[in-house]
Amino acid sequence: MAVLPTAKTTAVHPENACPIGPVVDLVFSRWTTPILWTLNEYGRQRFVELERRITTITPKVLTQRLRQLERDGLVLRTYFPEVPPRVEYEISDLGRSLAPLFATLAEWSTANLGRIEQARTRYDAQQRLPGGRP
Repeated sequence: MAVLPTAKTTAVHPENACPIGPVVDLVFSRWTTPILWTLNEYGRQRFVELERRITTITPKVLTQRLRQLERDGLVLRTYFPEVPPRVEYEISDLGRSLAPLFATLAEWSTANLGRIEQARTRYDAQQRLPGGRP
């Protein structure tokens, strides 16, 4: 009699275990979210404008992330052959389709970050007790 694979015996590829994993990696990497948020909120931007709005990012990292976002189809890059040359970045329709997700996360953040901070404070206080956890 053949044994059918079960959830306990079948190896699951990480992407199948969590189908949103690749999207989380893509969209919520360290600098992707602030770049997409800025382009969605303020529209088309030159490199220097993005750099000013996202004050903690280095030019090297901004360049790398913009290239990756362009490659992924989330950002459009427009080159203007002027003297001096001008380049502008804007969020693509695909990138803009993430706006409802960002809005939902912003609402969740507003509603719940205080509760998370309270939980952390309680946890940290318990860790300081003699013997660790009660």
